[in-house]
Amino acid sequence: MSSTNHDSRPGQMLPNLPERMRAMVLERPFEPLKAVELPRPVPQAGQVLLEVEACGVCRTDLHLIDGELPDPVLPMIPGHEIVGRVAAIGSGVQGIRLGQRMGVPWLGWTCGHCSYCGSQRENLCDEARFTGYQIHGGYAQFTLADARYCFALDDTIDAAAAAPLLCAGLIGYRALAMAGDARRLGIYGFGAAAHIICQVAVWQGREVHAFTRRDDAASRDFARTLGACWAGASDELPPQPLDAALIFAPAGELVPAALRALGKGGSVVCAGIHMSDIPSFPYDILWGERRIMSVANLTRRDGDEFLALAARVPVRTEVTRFALADANDALERLRRGALQGAAVLIP
Repeated sequence: MSSTNHDSRPGQMLPNLPERMRAMVLERPFEPLKAVELPRPVPQAGQVLLEVEACGVCRTDLHLIDGELPDPVLPMIPGHEIVGRVAAIGSGVQGIRLGQRMGVPWLGWTCGHCSYCGSQRENLCDEARFTGYQIHGGYAQFTLADARYCFALDDTIDAAAAAPLLCAGLIGYRALAMAGDARRLGIYGFGAAAHIICQVAVWQGREVHAFTRRDDAASRDFARTLGACWAGASDELPPQPLDAALIFAPAGELVPAALRALGKGGSVVCAGIHMSDIPSFPYDILWGERRIMSVANLTRRDGDEFLALAARVPVRTEVTRFALADANDALERLRRGALQGAAVLIP
């Protein structure tokens, strides 16, 4: 879709847009998504309408469907790794043109005036709203987004390959940044985020140690192809103590396992929005100035920095493509751990 032949002033719309759209909707937790037809949404002030090219399938979508996230807005169109083209622009939006490719992440709206928003920590805003959870997401042909929380994307990249960067990549990048200058890095749970951040860490000259379920030899082999210097089961100890560990799997029992793998002064970074309860553990595996930290969402600075870095590395995502109508199949394969890399829906 070319943007050169259309008026891109705020309040404009591409011609001949359909009046209705297909979407996959969660009506109640613990139920499959339902295929529906809905009116195409219209952007309000400060919003853009995107025609969705691709939307990644994230484990957070499973947490939503499984009732593990509190107070969701229902019915809800999930999906927060969105790549699309601007089809209409609401009033007051500047610097975005019709036909432009944009990416939409998990953090979809903040108040803009609290102390967190005022200090570039909008990821901690108490009034924040999230894409595919409290704001309709990208499991649809069209979606609305707050223009402040859209990232411009390269027109030349494949939309499906770019989609996982919008959450798996961004959250992984924030987790990696929290690890500081750790040279010997452990990654627990080798899914979509891990396969992206492994590439970044190796490019930065770090040693990557990959930890997976004991029966998941395929993921350990996959990690080695991406540059991991060692791969083993999550209950194993690496050859040498780690400087930091990133936990992407939503399993609280990995926290004490990672602490045991750390050297003194090391950090465990919990990167999931949801994690099962952390079991009790002896103080001696925390002692020695080891730390446990969590990652909360992302900031716009994270997005700008990571997308620029991903292009330099360059990051190559491993994706399995599904039709929009096959969203439930994609989610079930993610649940079973039957995917390497990321699943992506193509409307």
